[in-house]
Amino acid sequence: MRWGQEPACWAGAGCPACLVPGRDRSSEAGPGGLGRGVAGWGSDWPALCLQRECISVHVGQAGVQIGNACWELFCLEHGIQADGTFGAQASKVHDDDSFTTFFSETGNGKHVPRAVMVDLEPTVVDEVRAGTYRHLFHPEQLITGKEDAANNYARGHYTVGKESIDLVLDRIRKLTDACSGLQGFLIFHSFGGGTGSGFTSLLMERLSLDYGKKSKLEFAIYPAPQVSTAVVEPYNSILTTHTTLEHSDCAFMVDNEAIYDICRRNLDIERPTYTNLNRLISQIVSSITASLRFDGALNVDLTEFQTNLVPYPRIHFPLVTYAPIISAEKAYHEQLSVAEITSSCFEPNSQMVKCDPRHGKYMACCMLYRGDVVPKDVNVAIAAIKTKRTIQFVDWCPTGFKVRVGDVMETGS
Repeated sequence: MRWGQEPACWAGAGCPACLVPGRDRSSEAGPGGLGRGVAGWGSDWPALCLQRECISVHVGQAGVQIGNACWELFCLEHGIQADGTFGAQASKVHDDDSFTTFFSETGNGKHVPRAVMVDLEPTVVDEVRAGTYRHLFHPEQLITGKEDAANNYARGHYTVGKESIDLVLDRIRKLTDACSGLQGFLIFHSFGGGTGSGFTSLLMERLSLDYGKKSKLEFAIYPAPQVSTAVVEPYNSILTTHTTLEHSDCAFMVDNEAIYDICRRNLDIERPTYTNLNRLISQIVSSITASLRFDGALNVDLTEFQTNLVPYPRIHFPLVTYAPIISAEKAYHEQLSVAEITSSCFEPNSQMVKCDPRHGKYMACCMLYRGDVVPKDVNVAIAAIKTKRTIQFVDWCPTGFKVRVGDVMETGS
């Protein structure tokens, strides 16, 4: 093996970390047509696969503001203070170092997010530089230009964005050099903004060139019909969707209208602010990435999302639902069963995007449970949903419910 060549994994070709995204899963269907999925293979793989870092890239106003909320929540969950050091209660919060997939540790014991925040104008990133978590991020990880893309895809991709792309890639390269086994990238952006659409598509093209088949997962804010900040949002969305289609492995989409409605209906917030929206989105991101940041019985890899949710490479836009979403006041007086939570996941009111899946069929379904959940209760809940026949699956690819149970409790505000 030559120096600089990525070593072959000792676990062999079947290791979850080495699976090829978007492969044909027809041979993997378990009994009754349930997709077997990589997580179902258990924790027998050697520990050398466990240290698998993820780098987060936050692009544009939406990406940076969601990033601010996400890293605030990650720090709360892992007992990390605003200056990057562990709090007094940190030893009770975690017993392992799985959080190092998202944080790197300096020589003096400070933990720094493996993240880059970039915007073509400085206003939003300056809020991070002056905010509560200003000491958490390395100054080089906060990148700004001098003029924004003015809601124009072409400016973000071809003109203004071109001036910043090499600097951003250099910062990302420094982060990847500090990784022992890079899993891939999590990219946060909006589809409607000029920077979020244009610069992100340029960045993903370059990441594909520089990092080959490393996974790229998107958390994207999609334009909503009733909540629009610019008349050109549909144009930006179509252009960035077309450009990134071949460069993204899985895109979790959220629209502001759905989040606004959830805040008003479930959380009793009369006039939701962007802070309210972003903190709700951060809870969803936290739940999706919990298996990457916390130790558990199953070794989870970024490729698992592709394996279980992406039947074909171009069809990579899963619909995210989240339940239960209840206000802090109501939480003390309600006791929801696993069956109720599972059932509410299939209600349109729990969706992060305004659409009605009851008129269509499911190609794949991945259920992520978090907290004190007994697998037996999960099986009963899913059996009840199958009995109702409210969920129809397509008949042209292997389908079923992929389930993962984590025992980590949320630390939300």
